[in-house]
This record gives sequence, C-alpha cells and structure tokens, in this order.
Amino acid sequence: MAIPVDDAEEIEPALESARAAVRDGARLVEWRVDALVDRLLPDRAAEALACVQRLVGESPAPCIVTIRSASENGAFRGDDTDRVSLLEAIGAGEPAPRYLDFELAAFDRSANLRQKVRLAVAHDRQPRDLKTSLILSSHDFGSRPADLQKRLAAMVVEPACAVAKVAWRARSLRDNLEAFELLLERGKPMVALCMGEFGLMSRVLAPKFGGLFTFARGTDTRETAAGQPTVRELRDQWQFDRIGPATAVYGVIGWPVSHSRSPALQNAGFDALGVDAVYLPMPVEESWESFKATLGAMIDFAPLTLRGVSVTLPHKEHLVRFVRERGGTLCSLSERCGSANTLLISKDERACALHAVNTDAPAAIAAIAHALPGGSREPHALLADKHVALVGAGGVARALAFALTDAGAEVTIFNRTRERATALASSIGARAQVGRASVPPPRGSRFDVIINATSLGMRGAETEGRSPLPDDFEFVNDCVVMETIYTPRLTPLLRRARDGGATVIDGSEMFVRQAEAQFRVWTERDPPSGLFRTTLDALEPSS
Repeated sequence: MAIPVDDAEEIEPALESARAAVRDGARLVEWRVDALVDRLLPDRAAEALACVQRLVGESPAPCIVTIRSASENGAFRGDDTDRVSLLEAIGAGEPAPRYLDFELAAFDRSANLRQKVRLAVAHDRQPRDLKTSLILSSHDFGSRPADLQKRLAAMVVEPACAVAKVAWRARSLRDNLEAFELLLERGKPMVALCMGEFGLMSRVLAPKFGGLFTFARGTDTRETAAGQPTVRELRDQWQFDRIGPATAVYGVIGWPVSHSRSPALQNAGFDALGVDAVYLPMPVEESWESFKATLGAMIDFAPLTLRGVSVTLPHKEHLVRFVRERGGTLCSLSERCGSANTLLISKDERACALHAVNTDAPAAIAAIAHALPGGSREPHALLADKHVALVGAGGVARALAFALTDAGAEVTIFNRTRERATALASSIGARAQVGRASVPPPRGSRFDVIINATSLGMRGAETEGRSPLPDDFEFVNDCVVMETIYTPRLTPLLRRARDGGATVIDGSEMFVRQAEAQFRVWTERDPPSGLFRTTLDALEPSS
C-alpha cells in the first residue's frame, strides 16, 4: 500500500495507518516521502534521513521508499543530486528498505545521476553488500505514452533495475489489456498499472498476469494515484489473494457503472461456493462503437478468460446487436425485444460461443406478481388484463413491455421521446398505447401497476432526486408502483407512492432476482439462499 507522509508530524499517524493496512492484508508498504523531503533538503538533510529511517525501521512490513519528482506528479521540486544523495544514504542504512523507487526519466537525465543511483542499490556489479533493490518507474498522468515500449526496454536492460514499473492513465478498458500483455511478456519482474476510472481491472488482476505487486491505499489515507482501491477492498470485495492465472473474469458493463452493487453480490456468490472467478465494474462509454470495440477486445484477448458480463444502461440493446454480429445466440425474449442484460461466453481451443439472455424481465414480472393480491398464484394469471403504465422506452422498458404483454397485461408506454414510445408500442401489438404526455401519465389515470424503467431518481445520475410522475399525480390504494433502479432504495417516486397509499416495490427486488438468475447462467449453480439479499441490504439499507 502507498502512504504519503508530508511532514515529520505525520510519521506516527502514517505508521499506524500502515499497521492497520497490514492487518487488512497489505504485504508491502510504500512510503511516499517526496513532500517531507522537499521541505527539508538541502539544508536539513540529516533530519530528512532520520525521518525516513524511522519510517523504514518501524514499518510493519517490507517497504519501498519513494521521493517522487514533481515532473511525475510528486511533490519533490528540489535538485535531483540532493535527492539521490539522500536515497544513497537510505539504501546503505540499517535497517534498509526493500526497494527504492526512482523515475526512469530522471535516471536517464545524466550519467552522474545514473552512477549515484547504481551506488545506492544492490545489483550484480555492486561492490557493497546492500539489501535494497531498485524500482525504475515511469508514469504518465495524461494518457498512454507514445514511447511506452521504449521506456520499458530501457528498464529491462538496465543492470541495476530489479523491478520495472510503468503506469499511465487509461483512456478505456482496452488500455488494461496492453498492461496485461506487457506483464505476460516481461523480461524481468514488473508492475504495469493503469490509472483512473478505467484502470481498476489492472490493479485487481495484476496477480493473474504475473504482476509483482499492485498498489492500494489505506482506509484512512488519500490515494497517491487516481483509481487506487483500499487494501480492504482488494481483499474483501475483489478476493485479491485468491486471484491466479486460471481465475475467470466477469463484470458489469455500463455508463456510469461505479454505483453498481453487482460486484459485491456476484463476488460473494463466487466466494461462498468456491468458484475461481472475480467480477469487476467495467465502465464503457455510451456509444455503440465504444461498446463493440471494448467488449470485442476483451473477448478476443484469450488470457483474460472473460466468461460473462452483465450489461446495464445504456448498452442493453447494444448487447443484442453485438451478439448478432458475432454469430451468437439469443434467448427468445432478447430476440424479440432487442434487449439483453446477460452474456455467457463459452470458449474452447477452437471457437468462442456467445449467448445473450434477458434476466431483467422475468425478475420484474415475478416481483410484481408477488406484490399483487393473490401473489402466490402463477404470475401470468395475476397480470392478465391488468393496466400497466410503463415509463421509458430503453432496454429495460423494451424487455418489460414484451414480458407484460405476454402475460396478458394492457401496457401504456410513456417516454420523453414520443418516437421511441411509438416504435415500442408498435412492436408489441394492439395492447400497447402511447401516452399523451412526454413522460408522466395524466392526473387521475387508473393503473393497476406503474413501473419506472428510466434512470430518473438514480443516485449519481444527472436526474438524481427527480420523479417520473408529476407532483399532482394521485395514487390509488391498490396500485403497485415499482422501480427498476435500486440506488437509492427509496426513490422520490417510491416515497410519494408510499405516502399516497400505494404498494411499493423498490428496485432491489428486481435487482436481486435478476442477479441470482445471472449467477445460474454463468455457473449452472444457485447462489446460497438469501446471500444476495443479505449482501445488498448491508450495502443499501432500506429507508
């Protein structure tokens, strides 16, 4: 884990943070002392050395000492000669750190600096008996550097370099695949990481591809690079200690996707049943081109062993198009409605087979039927001739519209874009109509069931805090109102519906049911009874 230490007063709190992180599972501590050293050099070099030696001496695990230059997003702005002189004293000290980290760009700046760095670390040509090894590192906080391969080659051929480290800000999930390729082809021990919201995969899956280690932060410490998870998250949520070359990869594709609770549920299921798999958030920008390129690249990169994905807004219709273009198969509902949320990827040495399934609609139908009077009866019998207001015309709404009409319900579709509502109504037949308003049903309309199948009200979305129904809408006591979003559990729509006397179904009902169905699609096993519900309740308590 990486711990920044900005001044001497922070040393004791930093050591306590390191102890807590080691209890959480950290096995290596990086002391980021660039700000501390910048304050003290060159006039107070002895004090700087004493501070660093205390951190090294009291470190609860083997450690890295890093004095990161401002040119690579660090805080050290002084003279490199002073910095290297201090590193030499640190490497020759007792106790000594396991590693010193130094930037390749500074290392290559002059022969004098290279010689001084080589004197500070252990290597085959070092005449002194030193215990500290060198990490040569390169960071680009803007994007993938054009000369990435050149930088890496320079690290590999340098005799004093024990570990080559490259890190750059990912532009998409596809950057992670290049990091994995670098690890697989490594010429010496290596760390290859992607930073930012697209880079989590590279941090979690580092052991799958032979990365020497990954970087995380303590629960109570700030990140030293964008996108660092906590040590506890790596251990508990991502099952980091169990990941190896054979670990299968699953994930949830969406935009945005950071709010998703799917990883917590699916990883809990894998852990409970001893399935060697991990499930990750996979942010993919909203265009069809981004979806096609990203999912295609991940499937085609065989070492990833991608075996399945959940697909959420706005890509559910993209998934059907993708599977069709790739020659895969669709479940009957996905084929008809043009929307799917689950992909199964089966691979052997010769071929890759894709199968898309829609688990949203069956889950929603079951949740609605359970809430209707006589809910123990067969869902289709309960929904026959019920009047349903369906708000939205996207992927979720399309699946629900087909499933509801199959069950005999009369569906009225409301959407802010009339053309999409009209197209959906036409595709499901005479029972569907198009509402007169852009979104909300008119005041006093009589519906047995109202379903919000849009992102209106979702936490973190631009529409957070909003309801799809007008403020003067009057609910009736025997009406059932259902959300398809589950963060927050009690949306503005459900709060008003509950206060108006309606029966409400929060989005967790549909979410848990469809997640359990996805788990069965991927593993051919049921998750432990109640596990997904318990896991979600711990993360999203009802209010």
